[in-house]
Amino acid sequence: MITRRIGAAAFTLVLAAGLAACGSDDGGGDDGAGGGAGGESIKVGIKFDQPGLGLKEGNTYTGFDVDVANYVAKELGKTDVQFVQAPSKQREDLIATGQVDLIFATYSITDERKQKVSFAGPYFIAGQDLLVATDSTIKGPKDLDGKKLCSVTGSTSADNVKKEVPGVNLQEFDTYSKCAEAVSKGQLDALTTDDTILAGYAAQDQYKGTLKVVGAPFSEERYGVGLKKGDTALCEDVNKALTKMVEDGAWDKAVEANFGPAGFKVDAKTNPPKLDACS
Repeated sequence: MITRRIGAAAFTLVLAAGLAACGSDDGGGDDGAGGGAGGESIKVGIKFDQPGLGLKEGNTYTGFDVDVANYVAKELGKTDVQFVQAPSKQREDLIATGQVDLIFATYSITDERKQKVSFAGPYFIAGQDLLVATDSTIKGPKDLDGKKLCSVTGSTSADNVKKEVPGVNLQEFDTYSKCAEAVSKGQLDALTTDDTILAGYAAQDQYKGTLKVVGAPFSEERYGVGLKKGDTALCEDVNKALTKMVEDGAWDKAVEANFGPAGFKVDAKTNPPKLDACS
């Protein structure tokens, strides 16, 4: 079993403080999927190519982000969840143009992104790491100087590495699956993104015994639920659902079901995380 502390009481107390800070401003919630909006359908942005988090196979969607999204949607009273592919570089545009109501796509909360969208959560905290060949000598960012490193355009991972290792030969693809394939073929030296994502790839049948996660995280990635800028009503509704998911044990079950098979150990000191105040 994955070990961690629940911390549900703290989670709820922070939510209460956040709701008080939000006041009565609905932030245009009538335009969103929650916050008083009618209808039974909701459009949710997820990744389609991240095993263990957001993966589409035929008409089936699986992963931790998918499980959290389905739980939240149910609590919002939505019976028809329509999943939309949300590549990293398109997430802000998908929200701004109304193509999605919410985004659950390993969407790290950053000050820069909060200029364009609002966030509920966070609902998970991961750490940036490296995926390399099993016989690789790379043990961390300090070993990347002059190496060919892959990340995805529009991700915080690429920006972090540029700052950490100016001498790295960074190549940005549109999906992590393409990066993983290139590393497995020896065309690139490493892939960097969140450890949760990397663990999913390392656990896939085609990469077992070929790829490994270094296991030396060098950042903190706070996964938030992206939504329309200023929609505090929807943010509050999502946070209520996230709190309930922790309290009733569904969050634990989702963690175990999706990360357990990959042997990924969730950091009990940071998960489940405290919720931010809606604003």
